[in-house]
Amino acid sequence: MTSHNPITKSISLKQHGIFHDRVNYQSSPENLHDKTIDMDMGKEASSGALAVSTGEFTGRSPMDRFIVKDEITEDKIWWSNINIPFESDKFDQLYDKVISYLNERELFVRDCYACADGDYRMNLRVINEYPWSNMFAYNMFLRPTENELDAFEPEWTVINAPGFHADAKIDGTRQHNFAILNFTKKIALVGGTGYTGEIKKGIFSALNFILPVYKNTLPMHCSANVGEDGDTALFFGLSGTGKTTLSTDPNRKLIGDDEHGWTPDNTVFNFEGGCYAKVIDLSQEKEPEIYGAIKKGAILENVIMDANAVVDYSDTSITQNTRVSYPIHHIENIQQPSIGKNVKNIFFLTADAFGVLPPISKLTPAQAAYHFISGYTAKVAGTEAGVIEPQPSFSACFGAPFMPLHPAKYAEMLSEKMIENGVDVWLINTGWTGGPYGVGTRMKLKYTRAMISAALSGKLGLYTYDNYHIHSVFGVAQPRECPGVPTSVLSPRATWNNDDAYYKTAFKLTNAFRENFKKFEAYASEEIRRGGPQRYAF
Repeated sequence: MTSHNPITKSISLKQHGIFHDRVNYQSSPENLHDKTIDMDMGKEASSGALAVSTGEFTGRSPMDRFIVKDEITEDKIWWSNINIPFESDKFDQLYDKVISYLNERELFVRDCYACADGDYRMNLRVINEYPWSNMFAYNMFLRPTENELDAFEPEWTVINAPGFHADAKIDGTRQHNFAILNFTKKIALVGGTGYTGEIKKGIFSALNFILPVYKNTLPMHCSANVGEDGDTALFFGLSGTGKTTLSTDPNRKLIGDDEHGWTPDNTVFNFEGGCYAKVIDLSQEKEPEIYGAIKKGAILENVIMDANAVVDYSDTSITQNTRVSYPIHHIENIQQPSIGKNVKNIFFLTADAFGVLPPISKLTPAQAAYHFISGYTAKVAGTEAGVIEPQPSFSACFGAPFMPLHPAKYAEMLSEKMIENGVDVWLINTGWTGGPYGVGTRMKLKYTRAMISAALSGKLGLYTYDNYHIHSVFGVAQPRECPGVPTSVLSPRATWNNDDAYYKTAFKLTNAFRENFKKFEAYASEEIRRGGPQRYAF
């Protein structure tokens, strides 16, 4: 039996309806690591990291995410199949059932906070059924000092009960799992799923409502870093596009890898205190910073290990969505505190499996707003049941499942900030070149890094005809030359060696863009509408 550090702090949870004293409060990550192993809920990998299985769910369940519809939210939320309404009385009934369930279990509680900028700080209390879920909260949220804990007053509460299963017919859920936000009671209620991402995304979703509505601050699903000259860069992108990888740069300090706010005074702050990275095909050679962060204190999710506890990062037999969470200080080159000023460049990352988008292109403000609202990437064969060829995938603002307001609101805020601060916006294709998935090859990481480095350093030249070519289908400006990248790679059409096939595929993608954008047209200005592809395939 592993020995544990004694619990030196105690706390009452009576205000939450929990009356027993089997509460592990502010347990150290070492204690939680050991406790997880003792409870046979995880194993230690050869790296020292804790390896766990999240069970039935290895990713988020967007159709089981709800928002309580009440006086605060009724007229402000963009109600849709993304923001699904939940009745207040049903929430109260379900809350009572979850609390009754937790009253019979040993609990793990952590006081922490979100938002590195003190003017926006939101105090959190996270109540977990499992020790490794609480360790995740330690990794991912910001950690108050001992002195701060003495007078700590939580504003929002996250209640996480993976072992509790709802009764859909009685409780108003779709099935046994759920993630529900209640803005009046300031509670994120998560049950029926062990996937830890639901914990952090609940608070991210809450901030995506609170910051623009009450603070005139743009919340963003992006990573961020800062250069030696104090210039901040933002990286937007859906899962698998390279957001964490490309923002973790040895030559720039990491602000954060996933969730940030952009204030009216051109300051960017991290919501979190850690990183939650995909580890599929992870290698020390390609991603040394992330690889090095996987050590004692990190949590690996749904990975496969051999008899010597060595992880096989190429093994996706459980899920493609293998993950690691670690506190941000596991990365050496970080910005402290996690705040940056002077935003100069924004990168929209897309893994275009059709292989038709340029590897890098510069966007006008209207194009930036259009592509931000669209949030394009592509699914490739094998990633989901039934996907046998590349399929376009759109997620508004590169994070639709977490955006309670209409996407046009976030896009308008982004456009205003771009124009006010003279920000350059770049579309980066980290996907395929030389043909679609199955024919072409994935863009080399070293080329993508070189393109981003050139953009950051101003080496892509002035926005002129001699330096840029306007793409005949997508209308974006692609540079003719880029240091460290073969000129032939910069033209997607040239890499195909088959103009007819290239244009046929390119038009197929533009039509998908236009079809997707129809649901936003009534909310978008004419200028933004014209920021997208303007030609149809005939």
